[in-house]
Amino acid sequence: MTIRTRFAPSPTGLLHIGGARTALFNFLYSRHRDGAFLLRVEDTDRERSTDAATRTIIEGLDWLGLTRDEPAVFQSTRAARHAEVAHQMLAAGKAYRCYCSADELKQMREQAVAEGRSPRYDGRWRDRDPADAPAGVQPAIRLKAPRDGETVVADLVQGPVRVANAELDDMIILRSDGTPTYLHAVVVDDHDMGITHVIRGDDHLTNTFRQVQVFQAMGWDLPAFAHIPLIHGADGAKLSKRHGAVSVLEFREQGFLPEAVCNYLLRLGWSHGDLEVVDRDEAIRLFDIADVNRGASRMDYAKLTNLNGIYIRKADDARLTDEVMQRLAGKPDLRLDAETADRIRALMPQLKERAKTLIELANAAAFLARSVPLPMDPKAAGHLNDDAKALLRDVAGDLAATDFTVPAIDAALRGFAERTGRKLGQVAQPLRAALTGSTVSPGIDATLAALGRTESLARISAAAE
Repeated sequence: MTIRTRFAPSPTGLLHIGGARTALFNFLYSRHRDGAFLLRVEDTDRERSTDAATRTIIEGLDWLGLTRDEPAVFQSTRAARHAEVAHQMLAAGKAYRCYCSADELKQMREQAVAEGRSPRYDGRWRDRDPADAPAGVQPAIRLKAPRDGETVVADLVQGPVRVANAELDDMIILRSDGTPTYLHAVVVDDHDMGITHVIRGDDHLTNTFRQVQVFQAMGWDLPAFAHIPLIHGADGAKLSKRHGAVSVLEFREQGFLPEAVCNYLLRLGWSHGDLEVVDRDEAIRLFDIADVNRGASRMDYAKLTNLNGIYIRKADDARLTDEVMQRLAGKPDLRLDAETADRIRALMPQLKERAKTLIELANAAAFLARSVPLPMDPKAAGHLNDDAKALLRDVAGDLAATDFTVPAIDAALRGFAERTGRKLGQVAQPLRAALTGSTVSPGIDATLAALGRTESLARISAAAE
């Protein structure tokens, strides 16, 4: 059997971080078992579904590298098939027509609540002669659900979960206007798409009992179900904006790498010993639903940020340079040309050592794109007194005589410090202010080499004047 999983979002908003984790688990499980990962856009709620939300969801999946193996299926295009199955169930006696009006259903619910019962449909048209149907009323089609016994779901995460069938009513599968309900459409689509494993949030668990009954009514094989716990905020409450970013593309904007986000989401509810840093290939090799925890996970933004720093340090310098150039675009007074990109790329091994986000990385690299005269922060300006300016004029001559490689620059600065009776830090700090406009930068020798001879000497000269 070929394993086939699916991620099935409703395009009514952004790709939430919980949905992204669900997609990731489906992707990893299918890849681990040499199967297929599919996308189904459940856009049957036409009032709330938008093309913009669909594009955002797909963009988020693409950013995370969750590649689909077949073209996306749009549920709204399959309404005729959903209706066809509903009528097949009707013909087989597994469903029936219900002629209740909206007022009748409202009164039914109100009476049940008043009597302390759950507001379920009472089945009044279940065995009634259709000849009794009121004139001019378009019926809905309801599932003729079993009333005795129980429905059991052998959940791969939660274990066996069961509900008494007496607790479930005869749900509508086709509305009176001929449109399918969500719970019915999902079953038909999963069957037709050959889905073998339904991996989704445990907030869908109550839906599963009803969906199992549709599968059984049609005589279709059940997929395996795995309901994964939800993600909460650090305070244990449902994750929301007050906890921080909750959508995938927000994390992108905040400077997180997709592989760091995937690694973090993987560890929210899944574990393999003490392993914390897990790249994509390793995740595919190790991931199994059996290792998913039953308890809810808590989002820890500080832990994600630290993990992101690890991935930044591991990332290719050319890729990081492109990211930085994109993030600096649009900022005033920056020169973003090929020469600037070369400078950033040359200094990237040092720049990325301290950065935990791409925003931090871009801010640290911005000085490389500035032109003389540099803006100075107050602390840097404080280092440029008259003695420091004289030092800059003197050390510029020593630097100009080198070939401007890192070893040559380091030797020149050490020689200058020794000759003038200074500590190396006393030479480096005025140079750092002159070259960057701040008091923080990578090593001064690497910074000088990245800027190059002409630019470095121009910045030193401007600061000395």
